[in-house]
Amino acid sequence: MIKKGFLLLAAFLLSVLFLSACSSGTSSTSSNADGKIQVVTTYSIVYDIVKNVGGDLVEIHSLAPIGSNPHEYDPLPEDVKKTTDADAVFYNGLNLEAGNSWFNKLMETAGKDGEDAPVFLMSRGVDAMHLTTKGKESEEDPHAWLDIRNGIKYAENARDGLIKTDPDNKEIYEKNAEEYIAKLQELHDEAVEQFNEIPENERVLVTSEGAFKYFSEAYGFQAEYIWEINQENQGTPDQITRITDIINEKGITGLFLETSIDARSMEAVSDETNVPIMGKVFTDSLAKPGEDGDTYISMMEWNIKTIKKGLTR
Repeated sequence: MIKKGFLLLAAFLLSVLFLSACSSGTSSTSSNADGKIQVVTTYSIVYDIVKNVGGDLVEIHSLAPIGSNPHEYDPLPEDVKKTTDADAVFYNGLNLEAGNSWFNKLMETAGKDGEDAPVFLMSRGVDAMHLTTKGKESEEDPHAWLDIRNGIKYAENARDGLIKTDPDNKEIYEKNAEEYIAKLQELHDEAVEQFNEIPENERVLVTSEGAFKYFSEAYGFQAEYIWEINQENQGTPDQITRITDIINEKGITGLFLETSIDARSMEAVSDETNVPIMGKVFTDSLAKPGEDGDTYISMMEWNIKTIKKGLTR
């Protein structure tokens, strides 16, 4: 069944094509009056990484709003126009934008589904991890950015995509990327140092969604969760019972709640086990502008501090 949003998209495409046909100029990019190249990203974390590499040379439209779930998104007519007009599109991949095939449908509607379309995979080069739920073992876990070393790969891919789109400013993108990657490397090293202070047997991270596989592999944790990946069937009685048994068996002393997840399931687990929720962590979205965690670096700094404090006895 075609969702309502895509019915709107299909109708809106006619007006998009008309506007595109009426546009003038011979430039290979559709830069605005300020000379910035037009970029679309699929969600806030990719937005911030591309913004740091692109700097003042890019104007970015992010699709999934802050605080929303990028696994499932229903593009608006504005998204179709922005994507159709974009000089470059950056997406996470690794199954993130696969819900209801919304991203592929948007690319097709916007005329960016061809082999040479300026659509760039941010997770290119990441060693993908997979789901473990029975029947889903072939599906990739999308949350690679929670390992800061993968965040560095995202920045490199943003750099390469922007250079391909706007080769005249190659040196600027390279310089921006070099400076940004140095900050990410420093943060990764700090995370390793901080978490090494927690005894290995106490590094068990319990969250609602199983989003911390990459993080846990990078920083020496065991990841546990109520459900493995966001979907309609989450927070079921069986899932609650399973994680409750794990918490009791392992003597876990602190739970963590994601900022973009409904709190009720984790609150039920906390009530059942008498183990407190030690804080909120960021996974699929940045914080709102002006709040703690409103950039990729600050969200990871927040996660490091919150998890270290929550698991330090």
